[in-house]
Amino acid sequence: MPSLTYPAPPTADQVDDFHGTRIEDPYRPLEDTDAPASRAWINAENRLTEDVLETVPGRLAIRRRLTELWSVPRAGAPWRRGDRWFQLRNTGLQDQDVLWTSDGPSGEGTVLLDPNTVDREGTTALGSIAVSDSGELVACALSHAGSDWRRWRVRRTSSGEDLPDRIDWSKFSSAAWTHDEAGFFYGRYAEPAAGEAYEAPNRNMELRYHRLGTDAAADPIVFATPDEPEWGFEPEVSDDGTLLIVTIWRGTDPENRIYVGDLDGGVEQLTVRPLLDRGDAGYWPIGTIGRTLFVRTDLDAPLGRVVAIDVDDAAVAMREVIPEGLDAIEGVQLVGNRLAVETLHDAHHRLAIHELDGRHVADVALPGIGTIGEMAGRREDEELYLTFMTFASPLAVLSVRMADGSVRAADGPPLAWDPDDFVTEQVFVPSADGTDVPLFLTHRRDIEPTGDVRTLLYGYGGFQIAIGPTFKPEWLAWMERGGLLAVASLRGGAEYGKAWHDAGRLEHKQNVFDDFAACARWLASPEAGWTRHDRIGILGRSNGGLLVGASLTQHPELFGAAVAEVGVMDMLRFHQFTIGWGWTSDYGSAEDPDQFRTLLRYSPLHNVRAADYPPTLLTTGDHDDRVVPGHTFKFAAALQAAQRGDSPVLVRIDRDAGHAFGKPVSKLIDERADVLTFLEMALDR
Repeated sequence: MPSLTYPAPPTADQVDDFHGTRIEDPYRPLEDTDAPASRAWINAENRLTEDVLETVPGRLAIRRRLTELWSVPRAGAPWRRGDRWFQLRNTGLQDQDVLWTSDGPSGEGTVLLDPNTVDREGTTALGSIAVSDSGELVACALSHAGSDWRRWRVRRTSSGEDLPDRIDWSKFSSAAWTHDEAGFFYGRYAEPAAGEAYEAPNRNMELRYHRLGTDAAADPIVFATPDEPEWGFEPEVSDDGTLLIVTIWRGTDPENRIYVGDLDGGVEQLTVRPLLDRGDAGYWPIGTIGRTLFVRTDLDAPLGRVVAIDVDDAAVAMREVIPEGLDAIEGVQLVGNRLAVETLHDAHHRLAIHELDGRHVADVALPGIGTIGEMAGRREDEELYLTFMTFASPLAVLSVRMADGSVRAADGPPLAWDPDDFVTEQVFVPSADGTDVPLFLTHRRDIEPTGDVRTLLYGYGGFQIAIGPTFKPEWLAWMERGGLLAVASLRGGAEYGKAWHDAGRLEHKQNVFDDFAACARWLASPEAGWTRHDRIGILGRSNGGLLVGASLTQHPELFGAAVAEVGVMDMLRFHQFTIGWGWTSDYGSAEDPDQFRTLLRYSPLHNVRAADYPPTLLTTGDHDDRVVPGHTFKFAAALQAAQRGDSPVLVRIDRDAGHAFGKPVSKLIDERADVLTFLEMALDR
């Protein structure tokens, strides 16, 4: 590869004092994405990346194949309100999913809302959907250009007409209708100051109630906590319409709270009161029967259990319904007066049905080693609907009879490949401290370990997010072209419950990077026989982008290529932007002296040193208001300046795109084609 001349970034003589330690931040001007100097640098970096990638012979073939793989029709789990059914569908290459309604769970139905018609660029997406109890009214939150900000609007199902109601500045909250269908609860923030919508911290959420036909600016505040500005609210109305259930969260804290309010006297008489207010565990509402609330919790159960609580007397001891087992409970749905319990067994899903008193009814035979995407169903429904996928099979809709656990798959579209041509195995790799880390290996059936197989190693490792079998068109294309896909289930996730999460956060965050490095070493070891270090490409997004950035700066010799996408790279300043403060439960904060020292030891931006780094591609979106693009910009500039070898350090900045949600399919295909093109170019040197 020819050596490159990189665009000169804007710089400043910026030095910050952290508890007596002076830290230079020369690329601080790049935090201002809209500044003329930043825009000029962004444009120059994009031109450089395009100039490099357009020389790769296989780029067009990769894009064509990705287009074929993406063009498979897909659908989410259908759900019912009243006599109407609702479902998100996509013909395959539609930029955004479309909301359909029908008379039955498998009926063809009609389009209710197609966000692809809102703008020609296809960058407006359905961020959240709340359907009234009768199914007649649908509140839809639209997101533009990948932003987390959402605007609520309301549509009638019977006529398809839009009501005049519009609600702005909502974020990180769904909506919940009262059963009189007069309006709905939702969470919102104050309107940001001019020019600060994509950077200003998000604090002081208000839970409001919007009554149809009224001015949203006058919506009454139902609940707020000025003394706790970092609390957020997720509203839910019980199936019988008598109870408002508010889950209170603080960023990504693993502990939360549940408050409730009686709706019998109407919204005007509503008082929201504490039910579970100690903030001592995670509590996830499942549903109510009468005045009993069923809750999934990790209180005194690191792997999770199900309990029942009297909403009229929280002092009464919880009644245990399903005790902690050998596998972590990840989700529970109340359907058909029974509980569908989703568990994680070595990072892939199992499903079982239990009576309301906890007695086991049946284990559900899922079709292979895979992942449940979503579950839908109500207490009076006879069937549970869910989506299921494997590394080689896309999301499929399954229905489960709650009476006996029998499974029926909906007729899916023909695929442009045979999933049986691919095989998945799971190995357990010892990390630096001896902990066994699950690692999925998926490849074409004819691929054997030769010590030279091009390998893509993916990881995340954080925020109680389990990483298991997932279908991605770009991963399938990678395997079709002879590559090995290695997906690691690192500490910091939810694969083995609370203890697994705790072992990968705060002062234990280095375990995550050690786990990832151990997987890379194993893949290139004689024992595994799969590959060598310069044939391993690593990839991660968001917290996974941090994983790649830290791995790259700690062990550049272990990898042949690195792709870090929308990553958290500046661990000393992340908490100062949008919702970044909410991640301190996993990362800590530089405002704390001890946590500052921990963060400084692995912060990718602050550990860049003059070295021979492998080929690196960094990606972000200019409208990312979750992990602001300044993280990627500053890390890219620092890495380019420090590169002592000939390998390229490229940055790809997508226009009118955010963190991930809502990115049009057309943009996704272009982006994933560039990532695969880069990896093949780098690993085939």
